[in-house]
Amino acid sequence: MNAGEVKALLESSIPNCEVVAEGEGCNFQVVVVTSEFEGLSTVKRQQLVYSHLQKAISSGAIHAVTMKTYTPEQISKL
Repeated sequence: MNAGEVKALLESSIPNCEVVAEGEGCNFQVVVVTSEFEGLSTVKRQQLVYSHLQKAISSGAIHAVTMKTYTPEQISKL
C-alpha cells in the first residue's frame, strides 16, 4: 500500500474529508480534516479513522499509522 492509496481509502470512506498522507511500505502518517469530527474526543476521532483502515491493518498492508485529526474550524486556526 502507498500513501496515495491510504489517502484515497480515507477520502472515499469518511464524508467530506480532506487527507494528507505520507509514508511508505506499511508505516504512514495522516492528517485528516472533516466536520465529522465535531464534538468527538481525540480518541473517538482516531477510532473513526482506524475503523476505515481496519481491513488494511488486518491484512498487514498497514502496520502503523500516526494521525492528526482536525475539524475544518480547527485547521483554519493553525
